[in-house]
Amino acid sequence: MITFVDVEEARQRIQNKIYLSPFPYSETISQIAGSRVFFKLDNLQMTGSFKERGALNRLLTLTQDQAKRGVIAASAGNHGMAVAFHSQRLNIAATIVMPLHAPLIKVSRVRQYGAETVLHGADYDSAFAEAERLSQENGLTLIHAFNDPWVVAGQGTIGLEIHEQNPDLEAVIVPVGGGGLIAGIALVLKTLNPKIRIIGVQAEALSSMKAALEKSKPIRLPRAATIADGIAVRTVGATPLELIKRYVDEIVTVNEGEIAKAVLLLLEIEKTVAEGAAAAPLAALVNDKVAVKNMDVGLIVSGGNIDMNLISRIIEKGLIQDSRLTRFSVVLPDRPGTLARLSQRIGELGANILHIAHSRGFGQMAIGETEVELILETTGPEHIQRIHRALTGEKFKIKDET
Repeated sequence: MITFVDVEEARQRIQNKIYLSPFPYSETISQIAGSRVFFKLDNLQMTGSFKERGALNRLLTLTQDQAKRGVIAASAGNHGMAVAFHSQRLNIAATIVMPLHAPLIKVSRVRQYGAETVLHGADYDSAFAEAERLSQENGLTLIHAFNDPWVVAGQGTIGLEIHEQNPDLEAVIVPVGGGGLIAGIALVLKTLNPKIRIIGVQAEALSSMKAALEKSKPIRLPRAATIADGIAVRTVGATPLELIKRYVDEIVTVNEGEIAKAVLLLLEIEKTVAEGAAAAPLAALVNDKVAVKNMDVGLIVSGGNIDMNLISRIIEKGLIQDSRLTRFSVVLPDRPGTLARLSQRIGELGANILHIAHSRGFGQMAIGETEVELILETTGPEHIQRIHRALTGEKFKIKDET
């Protein structure tokens, strides 16, 4: 098991090559959450995530022979980019095995940093199995994304930084995939302040750490899809699990809609691009999954590498979650002018029609009726309720709402 001294030694190795990321206070999010909220912006690292810390620390502990033969890593993206980037700087040959459907931005960046890429399997676990095979076959040193004491020690340097940047913190909320990040942070912060609360957040679709803690050992979960691809790990690491058992207070989960809304909040309010995994702590905070009211709370924004095609879908899902997009159908008499009257009334009520679909023959309408499906841009749930009340009061028949 790694120690506090291991983390201090890791910082000595990497501190001149890793960006000291800021830890600013957010007035607006603090008002929303009822806590004093600070964001550790490790999405501002050169490769866009905290993974550089552990990857570089591990690379700097290689023997001369290991460095000469080269390294290999399995990654959904961020760890692979970190290993590729720092291997290139250290003149070490690197191979990165990534799932077939890894975000394109992450695949292209790995290649940009000079590593050989191998696309294999449907998820991280399949990619890792292939990386293990290639490691043994080619004599390459496998750099694990989270189940490696040197990697965990490197990630723990975030804990040293945030304690120095804000020693009065009362709680820290951390995204959890394989467990390396929260294990390192928890070790450091609990050593420096045993009273601080350390809370992990996982995607509800793939809560492998909760399952591991319940059984007191790593458990392999079935495949599941989540927009938080950076923490989509089916089996957590045994090395971080032992630290988490000792130092982490709680693991909570958030669903896909909550994650999407948190990505949107960070974009709109903090002007910060966060991938799904990095937005999970904010999702837990604003949806009251954690009991930290009136406390000084640090949130780890772990990465910002998000595919632009995905971000557009996340924004749309976040707007729906926030009730700023709504969809419903109205059954109208099939007479000239009725649709125009509906559209005009919606405009008078302050909503913007983004989509309208008109259907006569399908559905359960009577002869002489027509159904109109609408997607509206609104200001929130109260606005939607006001539109429904007004339309219903004027004898428009609202069929359904989503």
